[in-house]
Amino acid sequence: MSKLIVASADTYVVSLPLRRPHSWAGLTTAGNREYVVLRLRLSDGTTGWGEAQTIPTWGGDDASRYGETPRGAISLIRELLLPAIAEVDLSRIELVHAAMDRALRGHPYAKAAVEVAILDALARGLGVPVYRLLGGLYRERIELAHSIGLMDIRDAATEAAATVEGGIKTLKIKIGIDVERDVKTVAEIRNAVGPGVKIRVDGNQGYRTWREAVTAINRMSEFDIVYAEQPVDGLDQMAEVSARCDVPLMADESAWTDRDVVRIAQAQAAQYLSVYYTKPGGLWKARKLLAVAGAHRMISDINGSGEMGIGNAANLHLAAAAPEVALPGTIPVTSTAEVEQTKVAGRRYLDDIVVKPPVYADGFLHVPAGPGLGIEVDEKKIAKYQVR
Repeated sequence: MSKLIVASADTYVVSLPLRRPHSWAGLTTAGNREYVVLRLRLSDGTTGWGEAQTIPTWGGDDASRYGETPRGAISLIRELLLPAIAEVDLSRIELVHAAMDRALRGHPYAKAAVEVAILDALARGLGVPVYRLLGGLYRERIELAHSIGLMDIRDAATEAAATVEGGIKTLKIKIGIDVERDVKTVAEIRNAVGPGVKIRVDGNQGYRTWREAVTAINRMSEFDIVYAEQPVDGLDQMAEVSARCDVPLMADESAWTDRDVVRIAQAQAAQYLSVYYTKPGGLWKARKLLAVAGAHRMISDINGSGEMGIGNAANLHLAAAAPEVALPGTIPVTSTAEVEQTKVAGRRYLDDIVVKPPVYADGFLHVPAGPGLGIEVDEKKIAKYQVR
């Protein structure tokens, strides 16, 4: 069997029209964002697609991991990552990652775009879904949570009610700005949706001290929150909060690699993890991270960075193959201008670059069953939304 290598690569910067701005603590702009789209053609003629949702202000604890930009990611992909794997047999995914890591430290979103495009092409060539390359199908559909960004409290309550009407029964509320404002937001949303809906909160490291976070979470627990995601920066502060709250904590900004999971478990800093294919640097590494989480009896959701259709499909394949993904995830519900699956629930964008979105029904996204990622990219839409 001949060695599979990259025959050609095309990169694009794409920006989709938003349903509404989505903001969180630490995000400097909530407007339209620009994402990287990568198309790889392999030497056997197969094609694969990857996506990177780069954010310059996104990173790990204590600024230990740094933000990425679309044009920066494209430069790294073309100048370092693709040359590094030029002679690597792409069917040997561990060697692909080793070569990329030797050529470039960090920059997991850029690496994830490359790896997902490779896995998409490999699976298409084999005629199987990507989840078959990640261990096989564990579940056929993924329960969703809907993320409500920092916004006017009345608007947040209105969106929460519309989301529940659209079938999603778990709400993720962005907090971390001001304790009084945050508690009031949770109270108003609970009043709007009633007792049968799960509410989780996400601080994005926004609280200044662990004491402030403990005060906020304990007050919010009156309104029956199921867990709190990353209220503070750093494992030491997370551990302090965890020790003083009955509500479980989830680590997101603290959890990028399998080694991070070990450190979180050792510090008893969180009980849950927020995982998606970009933070570890690809689906293969994310699957390894989740295996380590399972060994520490930690469960996860699939969160994300506001993915478009390619990235959503990648996260669905990850969730499909991983038993550790046991919590509702904030995977957006992809809709296009032609196929509107929801008006509010789970919806980020008014259009997308895939032809047929993964099926949404009753609060769940169904995992695409076709070859590769199971999606077809609409190249006319790429041309329409490409940022020159």
